[in-house]
Amino acid sequence: MDGFDIRDQRFANMVLGNAPLEKLGEGFRWIEGPVWMADWNCLLFQDLPNNRTMRWSEADGISVWRTPSNYANGQTRDRQGRLIACSHRGRCLYRTEYDGSVTTLVTHHEGKRLNAPNDVVVKSDGSIWFSDPLYGLLNDYEGGIQQSEQPPALYRLDPETGDLRVMAADFDGPNGLAFSPDEKRLYVAETGDQSGPDPKQYLRVFDVSSDGLSLRGGDIFHKVEPGYADGFRVDQHGNLWSSAADGVHCIDPDGRLLGKILVPHTVSNVTFGDRARSRLFIGGSHALYSIFLGTRGAQYP
Repeated sequence: MDGFDIRDQRFANMVLGNAPLEKLGEGFRWIEGPVWMADWNCLLFQDLPNNRTMRWSEADGISVWRTPSNYANGQTRDRQGRLIACSHRGRCLYRTEYDGSVTTLVTHHEGKRLNAPNDVVVKSDGSIWFSDPLYGLLNDYEGGIQQSEQPPALYRLDPETGDLRVMAADFDGPNGLAFSPDEKRLYVAETGDQSGPDPKQYLRVFDVSSDGLSLRGGDIFHKVEPGYADGFRVDQHGNLWSSAADGVHCIDPDGRLLGKILVPHTVSNVTFGDRARSRLFIGGSHALYSIFLGTRGAQYP
């Protein structure tokens, strides 16, 4: 089928020959943090270098939802439906309340400022997990040059108690993250320094303890190439749908590449949404795309 690179019959069964890649909008600088708002029937996403959060709906097209966004990057919804966002400029996580007001959730760990929180997910127990690399501190394009006070790390925040703990610190650049459908695994993108002599292109996998308070493992699960895994999501069968330089790569739970959705521009991030979570929204650098699939995004406990 045109527009796909099929490596396994399982992938052929998940893509639809009569559902092509659709361009929904363009003119952005770098798309991040797509999240489907089912109760609003719309997609929110970040136009990160333009310091604004955008909104797309089938009925109304593209509009600005929030500006300035404090250079927000990854975002998700908590178990109460509130929007949780990572801020590069603010070096924090913030939550949008039901009335539209904003609550800052965390800014420091052990007395030192966070770097530039990048991506975030919420577990079924309400805990908030986020990556904190240096990227948003390194230039003025995606946040502003600032001094790092601590090394990159992966964190878990209990929003009820305020407890913030490092879950893994052996990263050069932790990036996107997602749980398996049963939440027994946590996948994290390791992107490191892409301009250095040893650029990282890995997806790593951790086993989550039964109480959700510790991780084991962290082995390399899959090497994404060309490019690297920025953001990704997991479908109902446990397959990962990851960003890459040539499109979206579908990777099975054993780390095997099943196929690719070919996209004209480098993909930064993806999310499932729309009808029964069967539409994949794709941030392709400066353009927003979508495609309907024969699979659904994971539904968590």
